[in-house]
Amino acid sequence: MLSFALPDGSTRSVAVTRVFNAGYAGRAQEEVAAHVAELAELGVPAPEVTPALYPVSPYLAAQSETVPAQHGRTSGEAEWALVLGEDVSDPLLTVACDHTDRDLEVHGVAWSKNAGLDVLGTRAWRLSEIADVDAVSLRAWVRHGEHEQLIQDAKLGALLAPAYWLDVLRERGWLAPGTVLLSGTVAMVAGVDQFADGWRVELADPATGDVLPLAYAVDRLPDPIG
Repeated sequence: MLSFALPDGSTRSVAVTRVFNAGYAGRAQEEVAAHVAELAELGVPAPEVTPALYPVSPYLAAQSETVPAQHGRTSGEAEWALVLGEDVSDPLLTVACDHTDRDLEVHGVAWSKNAGLDVLGTRAWRLSEIADVDAVSLRAWVRHGEHEQLIQDAKLGALLAPAYWLDVLRERGWLAPGTVLLSGTVAMVAGVDQFADGWRVELADPATGDVLPLAYAVDRLPDPIG
């Protein structure tokens, strides 16, 4: 069960039943194709089609201040998330971070998405009340010790729009209460170490000045015995 505070002071709770992670979801698909080629050189298998959509376990959608990690090569991805409550015609938009296992990614992107939490913010906007979704900014910072550094900075216009994904869900018969869909991410700043002690992500709407934040620490689990 996730709960979101809305700008009008109300709260909406959603029992999550299905979660999807979009991938390779940049609006400029020629840039996506170049990115797929770069990843292939690193051993990450290319998707059969782009954009991609990966179903993940519903329990991975969490509002958490910590994310457990089994090793040191996991990292977040700044994203937005659509959240469908009982009235699917009134979706919510919130900030999200898809924490991904980069070592597992070379064996299968879908597997890597199922190995980490999808962290969602505790505040949300009604999608219908956002004046210009494309103008909303998406930023992320990584923390190494006490030092924080910007790693992602883009407008939502760089990604396929929420309306695109709502149409995909509708066409597939997946537009149902309890559905959560994460957008896919934007490019990371070159030279910034993504394998961090913590992540902080913000969505900011220039029309209202409102900001949706989330932050979490990465909790490295002890090494296994055996």
